Amino acid sequence: MTEGQAPDTAARQSPFSPFRHPVFRAIWIASLISNFGSLIQSVGASWMMTSIADSADMVALVQASTTLPIMLFSLAAGAIADNFDRRVVMIAAQGLMLAVSIALTAITFLGLMTPWLLLSLTFLVGCGTALNGPAWQASVGEQVPREDLPGAVALNSISFNIARSVGPAIGGALVAAAGAAAAFLANALSYVGLITVLAGWRRNPPPRQLPREPLASAMMAGIRYAVMAPAISRVLLRGLSFGVAGSAVWALMALIARERLHGGPLTYGLILGAFGIGAVLGAFVSTHLRRRLRNETLVRWAMAGYGIGTAIAGVSTVLPLTMAGLLLAGAGWVLALSTFNVSVQMSSPRWVVARALAVYQTVTFGGMAIGSWLWGHFAEQVGLADAMVASGIAVLASAALGLWRRLPQMETLDLTPVYRDALPTPKVELDLRSGPVVLQIEYRVDPGDAMAFLAVMDERRRIRQRNGARGWSLMQDLTQPELWIERYHSATWGEHLHQRARITVADREVDRRVLAFHRGEEPPRIHRLLERPPGALPAGSRQAPRDLSRGAVVDPTLPPQSPPVAKPEQ
Repeated sequence: MTEGQAPDTAARQSPFSPFRHPVFRAIWIASLISNFGSLIQSVGASWMMTSIADSADMVALVQASTTLPIMLFSLAAGAIADNFDRRVVMIAAQGLMLAVSIALTAITFLGLMTPWLLLSLTFLVGCGTALNGPAWQASVGEQVPREDLPGAVALNSISFNIARSVGPAIGGALVAAAGAAAAFLANALSYVGLITVLAGWRRNPPPRQLPREPLASAMMAGIRYAVMAPAISRVLLRGLSFGVAGSAVWALMALIARERLHGGPLTYGLILGAFGIGAVLGAFVSTHLRRRLRNETLVRWAMAGYGIGTAIAGVSTVLPLTMAGLLLAGAGWVLALSTFNVSVQMSSPRWVVARALAVYQTVTFGGMAIGSWLWGHFAEQVGLADAMVASGIAVLASAALGLWRRLPQMETLDLTPVYRDALPTPKVELDLRSGPVVLQIEYRVDPGDAMAFLAVMDERRRIRQRNGARGWSLMQDLTQPELWIERYHSATWGEHLHQRARITVADREVDRRVLAFHRGEEPPRIHRLLERPPGALPAGSRQAPRDLSRGAVVDPTLPPQSPPVAKPEQ
């Protein structure tokens, strides 16, 4: 490193470096205001439920009704975010939450609120959150360069937790002074600034070279990628266990304020604020800790702190001790979840990042929704203190999962899409629905290299299937043992083109390892085949290439105006 490079490197390492980018800075400030409103509304909803329903189950369901839509709809929202303008998706989500908050305000002001109506409206707020989340998180990569992404994720956590540290206290004071309707109105007003900023953001999305995937296919592609990418699948398991085990704090905090501390809305706001202050402190030190600790070590310590803090909050009957426990829990919470979030973002190429984040949100917040109900029911049966201690022990057990499924250390994978060599121009007329399309590749491998070749091809199989290949198989010729045939198919020509567009620079490294085993002067022979049922009309004569949007056969994965090259594809 030269002397002239040092300041730039230091800037990249600073958790505040994303603020150099005006778009990120404006959205961050507007989001901070919106987060204040959301926390104030959360206090109002939870405290109102303690007033209109005398049941721990119903109080816990307020939290569950907000997180359940994230479990149910995040994946569809991720597919929408990957296929449409993310800015427009976020504006629509914010508009939905604004409308519901206005309805909450009016109904509460008129004295018409009932427990189930409150749950229904908070469920709709959760639907807006579910729609907004994947688009917002995926758009961070468009607001800042890749090297600033971890810092941007940490700053977004800081934004939410600054609001959490102060917002609940403001919410408690507002509810105590003016009632829950005032809290709902404050939240409605907080959406206006963010909608204004998003409307002014002139996003420049990359040009779309393939048609949008159908929603169901896009959702399946996201699930398939998340499950078959080892780094992401491990995060999903850890996020699920942490969400289920640790959701008692969220579900039962209002009852802690009322039953353990014998306080009112202000006390509830203070303990929420303590949790938020801990989370802010955790977010501030996250960049420093990630440089010095492996991901698995950091998450284990974070979970240990969260579990201990949860148990302290459960057994304490004095406000300072409860706040201390929740301060520790808040720091552990944000350190664990921000590490999960960054791991998913850094392990996902841009074409699927919103869906990968949506799968992560679905699993984690689904675990929180299930855990909220379980811990609320458990508190009803055995008591609040025992339920909180049991949750703390469960979080410690969740940390032990790292002995079996360690989080991978974040790698600097190059997930930039690579434009493949041009497809040979098909000599039959195709459109995007033509299919099934079969790809068959012939390799000639020295028999002494067969075992090593099989090991590399297992990685090739995972990549092919992760990107959408169906029916993958590898066959050895019985009469020519050196001949190996890789075969897989796509349901349609359009799916085949989408699969080609998903290849990344990192995947090309596996391609090179496979080609190293091929022997012969000619490259591996490739056959692209269109299945034709018996009795069908034969394929047509050669057609001139046409634009894809009109049923073209040109390869849209090439850069615009690239000349066609008929090289074999790997």
